[in-house]
Amino acid sequence: MKRPSPLPAAPASGPPARRRVDEPVAPPPLRHPDPADETTPLVRPVAAEPSASQRDAEGASLRDVWRASRARRRALTAEVRRFTVRQRRRRRVWIGVAAAFVVMVVGTVGAAYSPLFAVERIDVVGASQLDVAAVTTALDAQIGTPLALVDDSAVKAALVRFPLVETYTLEARPPHDLVVRIVERTPIGVLQTAAGFTVVDAAGVALSTTPAAPAGEPLLEISGGTDSEAFRAAGRVMRALPDAVRTQVTGVTASTPDDVTLTLGATGSRVAWGSADRSAEKAVVLDRLMAKSPPDRTKEYDVTSPEAGVVR
Repeated sequence: MKRPSPLPAAPASGPPARRRVDEPVAPPPLRHPDPADETTPLVRPVAAEPSASQRDAEGASLRDVWRASRARRRALTAEVRRFTVRQRRRRRVWIGVAAAFVVMVVGTVGAAYSPLFAVERIDVVGASQLDVAAVTTALDAQIGTPLALVDDSAVKAALVRFPLVETYTLEARPPHDLVVRIVERTPIGVLQTAAGFTVVDAAGVALSTTPAAPAGEPLLEISGGTDSEAFRAAGRVMRALPDAVRTQVTGVTASTPDDVTLTLGATGSRVAWGSADRSAEKAVVLDRLMAKSPPDRTKEYDVTSPEAGVVR
């Protein structure tokens, strides 16, 4: 049952009483809220669905945002490309240079190992005693081989058959020439053996053997053979002689490394050389002594001490 609220008192008849300024005003009476006065809804209100026009407006807004974002990305990309144009240009230049270098190297290597640079002619240089035609024929197996693939071991095997070859070098002359430069062994004389007369060089390598003594080569009479110290000393002496003196030597004798003796020409003049030490100086002294006293008027030249050459 609802309790009635108190009724206000009826105003007194007559004019309202005047209130003094300093008189306090009484607050209105407090009223206790009645729960029955408030109405609480049992169901929450449901929001109304957007209409078709509202949905179109929202879709248009999303498209505008997407288009604006895409335009911004394009503008940013254009700015980046504009500020990096020099860097990209330099990168393209370096890539082009590197590609050209790689193509050049690959092309050069491919051409060098191709039949375009195959051997068609072999030139033998430096041979005076050797038969050049025979050497060229021995190297014919290299004809048709690319210059870069010439087999050095095969060339060596072919030249080993020629005892006069001391050293050799190969030189490629594109497009088709192979040059073989040969250094021949220098003979120092002949040794008389049971097989005949053998021409040898300073290392004792037999160059050729003939039944008769070859002209222009001195006869070697060395104790101990080609493996002795006396032979090595004689070889050093013969290699130190100037051509003008060497052509006049007809005999070389040595029993020890310190008593090398030469025999000159038909006169039989002797040259006491001694050891092979200071052979270059001794050769100069001998040449001067022979100029002053020719072999036909001298029996012996002593150059064992190059500071004081003696003529007897």
